[in-house]
Amino acid sequence: MSTKAGDENVKNTQMSSVQLDMNEIKKIPAFMGEVDILKTIQLMPGVKNAGDGNTGFYVRGGGPDQNLILLDEAPIYNASHLLGFFSVFNGDAIKNVNLIKGGMPAQYGGRLSSVLDIVSKDGNNQRYEVEGGIGLIASRITIQGPIIKNKCSFIVSARRTYIDVLAKPFIEKSDFKGTSYFFYDLNAKINYTLNDKNRFFLSTYYGKDKFSFTDNDNDFKTRIPWGNATACARWNHIFNPKLFSNLSLVFTDYQFSFSALQEDFEATIKSGITDYGFKYDVNYFPNSRHTIKTGIHSTYHTFIPTSVSAKQGETTFDLGKVIKLYSLESAVYISDDWDINQWFKLNIGLRAAYFIHKGPFNRYIKDNAGKVIDTISYTSKDIVSQYAGLEPRLAARFQLNRTSSLKTSFTRNFQYVHLASFSSVSLPTDVWMPCTEVIKPQIANQYAIGFFKNLKDNTYETSVEAYYKTMANQIEFKEGAQPSDNILDNPDNGFTFGKGWAYGVEVFVKKRTGKFTGWVGYTLSWAWRQFNDINYGLKFLAKYDRRHDASLVLTYDPNPQWNFGMVWVYGTGNRGTLPNGFFIIEGSLSNDYGLRNSYQFAAYHRMDLNMTFTPNRTKKLEKRKLRLTEEYKAQGKDTTTIQLSKKWCKHFSNSFTLSVFNVYNRYNPYFIYLTRRGDFANGTLKVGARQVTLFPILPSVTWNFKF
Repeated sequence: MSTKAGDENVKNTQMSSVQLDMNEIKKIPAFMGEVDILKTIQLMPGVKNAGDGNTGFYVRGGGPDQNLILLDEAPIYNASHLLGFFSVFNGDAIKNVNLIKGGMPAQYGGRLSSVLDIVSKDGNNQRYEVEGGIGLIASRITIQGPIIKNKCSFIVSARRTYIDVLAKPFIEKSDFKGTSYFFYDLNAKINYTLNDKNRFFLSTYYGKDKFSFTDNDNDFKTRIPWGNATACARWNHIFNPKLFSNLSLVFTDYQFSFSALQEDFEATIKSGITDYGFKYDVNYFPNSRHTIKTGIHSTYHTFIPTSVSAKQGETTFDLGKVIKLYSLESAVYISDDWDINQWFKLNIGLRAAYFIHKGPFNRYIKDNAGKVIDTISYTSKDIVSQYAGLEPRLAARFQLNRTSSLKTSFTRNFQYVHLASFSSVSLPTDVWMPCTEVIKPQIANQYAIGFFKNLKDNTYETSVEAYYKTMANQIEFKEGAQPSDNILDNPDNGFTFGKGWAYGVEVFVKKRTGKFTGWVGYTLSWAWRQFNDINYGLKFLAKYDRRHDASLVLTYDPNPQWNFGMVWVYGTGNRGTLPNGFFIIEGSLSNDYGLRNSYQFAAYHRMDLNMTFTPNRTKKLEKRKLRLTEEYKAQGKDTTTIQLSKKWCKHFSNSFTLSVFNVYNRYNPYFIYLTRRGDFANGTLKVGARQVTLFPILPSVTWNFKF
């Protein structure tokens, strides 16, 4: 996989970054044949996955909300389909992917750990193209072409699963009778070149997951829809060869809902976040030694942390109004990539961020018994709380020789929006919250140093990086918190705050060219957390702490018709909290839980394989012409009349991919639950633990086409 062209990984100041090429990503084995960008970046050192059934990723000890995921400059707040089995990114619509896990440039901000910057294809402005694929659980199609040749183009890409259709006959005869699930998504983009100095882009994404369960015997129904919508309008203007700008208007919306209906009682839980923003960025090249970037960004957020409603028949229960929190997040930045001399290069930047939580808002004042005794009301003109911070960024590269360099970086980041998870709830009820007078901004300082070396005329890329990161104002729900706690209360009262720190070493070796390509990645790391109100105030390892993490990715292209791919991953087991014992309270058996994340799951490892065959249609056409020539000669016909157009062969191609997930059928842990048999009173109680595994060995076949 190509991370940087040629020797740029050695020469530039940016460290801890990976640029992914979509053509190479498609060669890597994919779960159920669905190419997944997020699964691919988890194969990189320093990036950890959360196990099967989860596209969330953790970078250098940070949480999943500390990654800034951008699709055409619009932030994505939930990047998962199918409860985490697939990401929302359709590979056919993506042009390039850039992951930055350290040394974050000043133009990016608002998150502590990483940036995943994804850009969709612009569309072919020369001719029409159609490509797609048909797999076992989903199909996709992409159409692109010129609206005005050489001037304006479009691309539309759609994908849908048909699990609900194919699995329904089997589900209706199983314990999952009444269950239905599917997802779909749509990408679209228009690219218009007005003249040599002005270019316009309009891109959008819409995706939806719909899960439902109906039990007619017990008159019970539940619906869980969630999804993302984004839009970005961008104007690229060139003032002169040394100065150009980008103006972007951005919209993002993420909504989640859970509703349950039994007989005539219905309860609904909703949460979400909606953003309206703009960005104005300017790039200036005063001379060959300097690249100056500056800009201003601003986003208006509307949060629905958790809203609960209920009714029975015609009676609606008073659970308070829908809670909405409003905030404005703004920043200005400037950076200079300065080529001081042939040996030393420096990138220095500064980002200044300002955040306000504004009204309308009601702050409930409670007594020691938890009863509301007063309310402070803010209007839409009032500022409830505000924060500001300076974020210096520094990266330096010292060229040792033509093929090797030393790099170091320091970044300070503020994060004003936060994600917290209810540990007691297994649904996707994660809640996004802004900073308030109770919730302070998260702050991280990261220090990194690395050695980079290319071998054999850039055929091999190698690097070793070490990092240390401190994190303040980390956020978690208090012990025992539930979504319903927000009723007639401020949602930020359910949180507790602490600190974190992480450190580790990453090793990366990659072969870039030849029939055999691929990479080996290894990470040795620690991730710690400490909260006064959790774990008795003692420090504990984060649930996504993983001491050892390794990946091996290989692709082999013996000829244009065949491609083979292999992925092997290994990781120290995730952490969790299980009971140490049990006790009796008023005749009821209760769990005695141990220290936070003191239990470690079994190690995770897995191998995936794939094989792709691409028929040679030109060769097939030649064989057909030879066969017809022999037939014409046998019949005494003139062979010069044989004309077989190569146009179809030139513009049509297809391939067949066989993938095998979890080749050696490893039973990796998804979660563990406890079992009880017997009775405590008569001494026959037996407690056990059972591991749940999601995926055994899974083969899949996909047909891809393009014309």
